[in-house]
Amino acid sequence: MIKIENLHKSYKMGSNSLHVLKGINFSVEEGELVAIMGSSGSGKSTLLNILGMLDELDEGSYTLDGVPIKDLNETKAANYRNKFLGFVFQSFNLINYKSALENVALPLYYQRVKRKERQEKALKYLDQVGLKEWATHLPSELSGGQKQRVAIARAMAAEPKVLLADEPTGALDSTTSYEVMNLIQKINDQGNTILIVTHEEDIAHMCKRIVHLKDGVIVEDKKVKQVRVAQNVQ
Repeated sequence: MIKIENLHKSYKMGSNSLHVLKGINFSVEEGELVAIMGSSGSGKSTLLNILGMLDELDEGSYTLDGVPIKDLNETKAANYRNKFLGFVFQSFNLINYKSALENVALPLYYQRVKRKERQEKALKYLDQVGLKEWATHLPSELSGGQKQRVAIARAMAAEPKVLLADEPTGALDSTTSYEVMNLIQKINDQGNTILIVTHEEDIAHMCKRIVHLKDGVIVEDKKVKQVRVAQNVQ
């Protein structure tokens, strides 16, 4: 599903250059649930931005679902993101003046799905995250956990190949974090490929594989015994 080979990324810092990713080799099979960990400055957010086509690599190659991701202008990158990817962010990134239903339907609007079908699909995904009854509510009327569930429904509505989650539990308390991870596990159980950037060990162990980055290189990549939220957290 994802194949990264010899990936390098640097940023200009005045007259100097900061080498952030230093020859990353990394692949993800369809249906995996992978945690990407590392301290601040390790390169994990840069890697996620490249996977999400929000940034470009300097050297190496990136292939997504058999499609080489290279030389994309902003229009083509946006089209590929709509086709392949769903995003979940720590800060939810909901539009404050739109209802939960309208927020979830937004990616479908960009896919030119007709209004009636957009609403039906959005309602279906809100129902899947347990928020059908909150469809007409604005983000300001929702708790943090509810906002994140709306964000997950929005990410899934376009039926992406890969879901990318950047610290999806970072702004939530422990109980709500586990509720969100329980939902992510259920989505993964349906065969969806999910990558999660996290600095929380307990969240990482709710995935099936943990990749550790340090100073721009992968220092550990291991499969782990997954902690199932529903079975282990009361």
